[in-house]
Amino acid sequence: MAKHIAWHKMYFGWKRLRTNRKYKDRLFRFLFQEKKDLLDLYNAVNESFYTDPNELEIITLDDVIFMKMKNDLSFMISDQLNLYEHQSTFSPNMPLRGLLYFARQYEGLIVQRKDNMYGSKLVMLPTPKYVVFYNGKDRQEDKSELLLSDAFEAGPGSGCLECRALMLNINRGHNKELMERCRRLWEYSEFVSEVNENLRQNMSPKTAIMKAIDTCIQSGILEDVLLKNRAEVLHMLLTEYDEKKHMRDTYKEGYDEGKQAGYSEGKQAGYSEGEQAILEKLVQRKLQQGKKAEVIAQELELEIEVVRKIMTRTE
Repeated sequence: MAKHIAWHKMYFGWKRLRTNRKYKDRLFRFLFQEKKDLLDLYNAVNESFYTDPNELEIITLDDVIFMKMKNDLSFMISDQLNLYEHQSTFSPNMPLRGLLYFARQYEGLIVQRKDNMYGSKLVMLPTPKYVVFYNGKDRQEDKSELLLSDAFEAGPGSGCLECRALMLNINRGHNKELMERCRRLWEYSEFVSEVNENLRQNMSPKTAIMKAIDTCIQSGILEDVLLKNRAEVLHMLLTEYDEKKHMRDTYKEGYDEGKQAGYSEGKQAGYSEGEQAILEKLVQRKLQQGKKAEVIAQELELEIEVVRKIMTRTE
C-alpha cells in the first residue's frame, strides 16, 4: 500500500496535467443540443420513427461523481435512459464510465421517486442504452461492442456486473446507412473530415478550420450552423486544438517536476531508484503483452506522449 501511494506521488506532475484537461468535443454537443436534432439522431441509431421532440427529455449532467466526467448527451425517451458520448480518441474504458454514470442516474431517480429498495415490490428502472460515436484516427470497425467485463481479471463475461457500450465509427465512409438516416451526423462527419484533411496539408489549425467552414458552407454542409455561428464554431475548435498543444508543450515540464518530487520522497521513505522507476516497468510489461501505446495510456491513465516518451527511452 505504501509503495502504491509513493508511486502516485512520484508522478504527480503529469497526473495533474491529465486531470486539468477538460475540453470535451464541444462541437458535437453543440450540434445536437436541440431536441429536434437529438431526436433525429436517436431515430437514426435505433431505426425508430418518433416525431414529437417533446417526448424527449434531456438530462445531461455537467459533472458526474468524483471523476469530474463530462458526458456529452443523455436523455430519456419512452422507458429508455440514453447516454451518447463522442470520442475522438479510442478508449476501452467507456463501459466503466457508463457504469458510473448510470449508477448515479438510477440513484437520483430512486431518491426522486422515493422508491423503497428494501421493500418487497420490484423497483422499476428505465432501460439503459449507451452509444459511443467515434471519429478518431485509429482504425475501427463500423460497429463494435465494448464490455465492462473486458476489464475484469477473469476476462469477458465473468463477474456479476456488465455494461455494454455500442461504438459507432462516424468517420467519413463509415456507417453509410446511419449517415443517410441522420443528415446532421453526416454533416458533422464531413466537416471534421475537411478539417483533418486540411491539417494533413500542414495548415495551421485556424486556417484549417476556416477553410473547412468555407468549403462546407459552399457545399451546403452545416450551412445553417456555420453561417450563424461561424465565430463560435471557430472558437470551440481552436480552444480544443490550443489545449491539446498546451498539453504537449507542458508535458515535459510537468513530467520532470513530478519525477524529481518522486525521487525526493522516495529517498525519504527509503525506496530505491528501481522502485521509483515502477512506471517504466509497467509500460514495458504491457508492451510485452502486445498492447499499443494508446491502450497503455488509457489503462495507466497517462498522456499518450508520456507512454511514447518511455517507449523511446527504453528501446
